[in-house]
Amino acid sequence: MLLAYRLVKLMEAHSEGLARALQAKVEKCDRCGGYRNVPQEELRRLISEVYGHLGEWLLGKTEDDIKWRYMGIGARRAAQGVPLSQVLWVISMVKENLWDYLQENEVLERPAEVFGELEVLALLDQFFDRAMYYAARGYESPQDAHTAEVLAGRVER
Repeated sequence: MLLAYRLVKLMEAHSEGLARALQAKVEKCDRCGGYRNVPQEELRRLISEVYGHLGEWLLGKTEDDIKWRYMGIGARRAAQGVPLSQVLWVISMVKENLWDYLQENEVLERPAEVFGELEVLALLDQFFDRAMYYAARGYESPQDAHTAEVLAGRVER
């Protein structure tokens, strides 16, 4: 687990660069045209929050935390007119961007380092699979997402 923790901290330390790289990819991607309806600052902030607090999201947050967060994101994107397919595509791009970063910047010399990276990737897969599911639920039922946010005390009625 120590290697996984080290890799997560490395990614968190480079969260701003990861966020900028991903935002540029989203802006250039022909599969993400609906994201022109999303204020760029909002998108950058959300991406930076995920990358900057990756350890919390992977190791400290519960499934309910992921549920409330991503149902809210799904509902917001629905209200902004972003197609669901694009919402899910961008979430997968967030994960892919992390993988690209690890491949470009991490030199794995020992088998233990490979296992540490595999542990992180398993946690990332689990997190992003749940994020996509809950984003889709929030998108499909924005009123349920808003109710969930109210009950969680994240927004006012």
